[in-house]
Amino acid sequence: MLKLARQQILLGQTVTTKADAIALLASKLTEAGLVEAGYVDGMLAREAQHATYLGSGIAIPHGTTDTRHLVKSTGVMVAQFPQGIEWDDGQTAYVAIGIAAKSDEHLGILRQLTHVLGDEQAAAQLKEATDEETIINILTGATAAKEVQFLTLADFPADDRDQLLLGAAARAKSAGWGESAMVSALLASEPAYLGEGIWLARAQAAQTGWVLATPSTVLSVGEQPVSALLLLCAADSGHLAQLDNLAKLAAAGQLGTLAGADGLSMLQTGPASGLSDTFTIVNPHGLHARPGAMLVKVAKEYESDIRVANLDGSGEAVSAKSLMKVIGLGVKCGHRLAFRAEGPDAEAALKGLGEAIAAGLGEGAH
Repeated sequence: MLKLARQQILLGQTVTTKADAIALLASKLTEAGLVEAGYVDGMLAREAQHATYLGSGIAIPHGTTDTRHLVKSTGVMVAQFPQGIEWDDGQTAYVAIGIAAKSDEHLGILRQLTHVLGDEQAAAQLKEATDEETIINILTGATAAKEVQFLTLADFPADDRDQLLLGAAARAKSAGWGESAMVSALLASEPAYLGEGIWLARAQAAQTGWVLATPSTVLSVGEQPVSALLLLCAADSGHLAQLDNLAKLAAAGQLGTLAGADGLSMLQTGPASGLSDTFTIVNPHGLHARPGAMLVKVAKEYESDIRVANLDGSGEAVSAKSLMKVIGLGVKCGHRLAFRAEGPDAEAALKGLGEAIAAGLGEGAH
């Protein structure tokens, strides 16, 4: 979880160029004891490779892998530029978040930031903020609407459906979605059988989210198989879109796909359409800004709608043409990305993405 203190927020800054903004952030990271003095060179080198502008007036300058040895501790500094800075051609940044990361933990920081900064209203509030607390609350998500969350519990060693439900409930509780009372209520309830081996349990909770649990062995309740159990924790109406997708999957005879590797993606997108393929990321440091931007660039070359999910992450399916969403997947080396393309050039799109990923997304194959 990203934590910020008032001293990490630089309000009302005025600089002329992007390089000046990066130098300011680097100096503050150095003063805070997070990096050595030479880290600024890595930040400027990263920008030379690919601009770190994310969109919505937000930039996230950070160093290269070659300068990680200069990082003492992972952390960030945030500078606000109310007048704006031209970060890249036609792109104006009003807030720049300088990131120092010793290892791949910066992907977690990026993931949290991009989920918050994808909100256009939040970006405008960051530009106009006049106090540090406002910026802290926005960046840490304290003032953001809670998004529906998704978790998996794959190959759980359960002897029966009730044990599978207990495992899913414990997973939700450990994620902070509810307390012991939620678990007790779930264990006293009777899951509904949706068909094709899929069961649904639901409970009131503090956070809206879904847990997709699959057993490690074949289970059944009477004559009904248990291929997967969906646990819905509901705090508001944010889950209605997924319930609609369940109805569509049932109508299309595709409920059984929820027990597969891309089950969460199916829950979020509904019945399968178009073409799909899965590729493994070979970049040693995952999809940070540069390879992430390259992936998005390749996706944008095609007319087809392209969705991507990290099978080794949350399983959430997002647009492959949004840099913020792609970085938000928290993709590390070895993670599998499941793509689904729908449109006139879907086959070419998947082929192009596969080739780009195999080639290292601008960083060379490894």
